[in-house]
Amino acid sequence: VKFPAGGRFFGDWRAGEKLAQSGRGLTWTDASAATSSNGGNCYNCHQLSKAELSYGTIGPSLYHYGRNRGVTDIASPAAQPIVEYTWIRIYNAKAFAACSTMPRFGHEGMLDTAQIADLMSLLLDPKSPVNQ
Repeated sequence: VKFPAGGRFFGDWRAGEKLAQSGRGLTWTDASAATSSNGGNCYNCHQLSKAELSYGTIGPSLYHYGRNRGVTDIASPAAQPIVEYTWIRIYNAKAFAACSTMPRFGHEGMLDTAQIADLMSLLLDPKSPVNQ
């Protein structure tokens, strides 16, 4: 697992929501595949917010992910263990569970560190719809 350069774990939760909604990536061979970035397709397996009515149940619900883990300030030292744990789960889920069905987004290069940082903000920022 590679942590982000400079300890920059967080991006924009709004961009993270777009990534979570996007199923694009590693499935098409048309010309647009070379010019558009992959999505996370998170809603295929997880519930993330009450606003989205259609979501998968293969993975656990992530609704109130940061809130349930006591994250009130993503920059606080108290949040650091859950921040690192969450990064590792997104970067390489198999580092925790070898038989996990979750993709190894960072390890396999499906998402870059900026995209993972956006997903981190979606999951942990108290202002994101996940934690409302």
